[in-house]
Amino acid sequence: MTVQRPVELLAPARDVECAFAAIDHGADAVYIGASRFGARASAVNSVEDIARVAAYAHQFRVKVYVTVNTILKDEELADTERLIWDLYRAGADALIVQDMALLALSLPPIPLHASTQMDNRTPGKVRFLQSLGFSQVVLARELSLGEIRAVHEACGVPLEVFVHGALCVSYSGQCYVSQHCFGRSANRGECAQFCRLKFDLEDRDGRLIEKGKHLLSLKDMNRGGDLERLLDAGVSSLKIEGRLKDVSYVKNVTAWYRRRLDEIFKRRPEFCKASSGHVALRFDPQPEKSFNRGFTNYFLDGRTPDIFSFHTPKAVGEAVGTVKAVQGNHIVVAGVKPFANGDGLCFLDAQGNLQGFRVNRVEHNKIYPAEMPRLRPHTPLYRNFDKAFEDVLARPSSTRKINVWWTVGEYAGGFRLDLRDEDEVSVSLAFDHPKEPARSGQEENVRAQLSKLGNTPFEAVAVDFRLSGEWFVPSSVWAEWRRAMVEALHAARRMNCPRPVRMPSVPVHAEKSGQEGEGAVPETLTYLANVMNRKAADFYHAHGAVRVEPAFEQKEPAGAALMFCRHCLRYSLGWCVRHGGGKPSPFREPYYLVMGDGRRFRLSFDCKHCQMILYADEER
Repeated sequence: MTVQRPVELLAPARDVECAFAAIDHGADAVYIGASRFGARASAVNSVEDIARVAAYAHQFRVKVYVTVNTILKDEELADTERLIWDLYRAGADALIVQDMALLALSLPPIPLHASTQMDNRTPGKVRFLQSLGFSQVVLARELSLGEIRAVHEACGVPLEVFVHGALCVSYSGQCYVSQHCFGRSANRGECAQFCRLKFDLEDRDGRLIEKGKHLLSLKDMNRGGDLERLLDAGVSSLKIEGRLKDVSYVKNVTAWYRRRLDEIFKRRPEFCKASSGHVALRFDPQPEKSFNRGFTNYFLDGRTPDIFSFHTPKAVGEAVGTVKAVQGNHIVVAGVKPFANGDGLCFLDAQGNLQGFRVNRVEHNKIYPAEMPRLRPHTPLYRNFDKAFEDVLARPSSTRKINVWWTVGEYAGGFRLDLRDEDEVSVSLAFDHPKEPARSGQEENVRAQLSKLGNTPFEAVAVDFRLSGEWFVPSSVWAEWRRAMVEALHAARRMNCPRPVRMPSVPVHAEKSGQEGEGAVPETLTYLANVMNRKAADFYHAHGAVRVEPAFEQKEPAGAALMFCRHCLRYSLGWCVRHGGGKPSPFREPYYLVMGDGRRFRLSFDCKHCQMILYADEER
């Protein structure tokens, strides 16, 4: 018998509505922010709302992970501890965390997941986290397929990998530029999205290299075509980014990945979904119709030239055709996509800036905009708002059901019903009732009565009759028995719903400095460790650190690196001689990014580790 490995599709939830939508459209787990201490400060939910999500999710064996993944101040630790106990009592299945101080608090036996904010990119780092009792580790987005496989082969902890959504240009947890420029810490959930701004690029002599481009803005991740390779590399959890996204995004993207995973499971019986139930969609999911900046699989296959979006950080959407002609108050489009009144279209103007307009009326391939844009023939058009598609998603667009099987039997004083679900949870009840011979066959009516499960999470697959004759029982009685059986099955599923517990820690010997790249605790920890409170400092001291420097948010070190990026402008501009056979640059380094207000940032290229580092230009 093939031993199956459960694969988790992990979807984002901004709020209760998004969480329910993710579950209904096929998520095996959802992640959601609590009232405080999550890395998206604007996506918060009460403990009561999280309890509602957990109650609904657990019907389908869907797990609920709560983000408590900011770094914490000393005075916040007591509140954090109380919040975590409240979340545990509300039914949360795990916490996604960043601050090591949590390991020193008095916590319930709730599993801990290591947030990508911990900068998890080496086997050594992941082994260390596993030794501390972390049940799941979220890897850095930048890792290649080979790097992911190497972590899996060296470690035994389940690995979580992002497969879709917006990309941070810096390694998560290692970006300090928002705090430096705006006093808004990414490690405190308040990122100001510096990487989506426009910059000029200049060389050391002040010569202009690029003018007014979004040089740090990346496309969005889409690894829908790489799921099977990720599973073969050892990934157990596939994560969709988007805790700030709306409900239509959650529905569409979750459903698309659910469908692709289910197709893989049909071919690969060694994998299976990590939750219960099946999804019936009322639409054809298409990720290009939800918010995106264009797609890339990022560094999964190493360094490639398709990861950035220098023209705009806004949603471009799907290509829908080109402008054939501009005639008075309408545009003639050459394309195969249908349009609808209310569609949002966009294009890049002659300066490379994204411009948009709303469709007011459509006649065949003629588009009448609400306000005529300045367009030229042959300009490519994109649709970043599909009115007809969004109207479908605004309505109930999916149902999720758990398969059940009925058995109808009898005993001397009446009838016995058995109800079994796909998770092998079963209930059996006896009902006293006189056995009156029926004048005609009853099986069709009984099957119809027992299959009326529309307002429940169950769907009848079959009804097995084990009766000695045809007995008459009124339809109203069958309905009453059906309701009693469904209530009993609900109770049995709640009793049998497994609750994960925290893994025990395994003592490890601290490795000394010089091995930091392997995830060990060095003798000196800099601001890059994001230590903001005494308990976190004590944790690292206990694991071999001699000196622990304060977090960037407490004391900005002079000359500190503000971003660490695998995205490299030298490569993007064709000047990397290490990858792709680029030609040497005609400009003199260092290069500088210049904001619209004149602030400058120096770029350094660490070719040994294949990364670009950004510093404030303190000389200016």
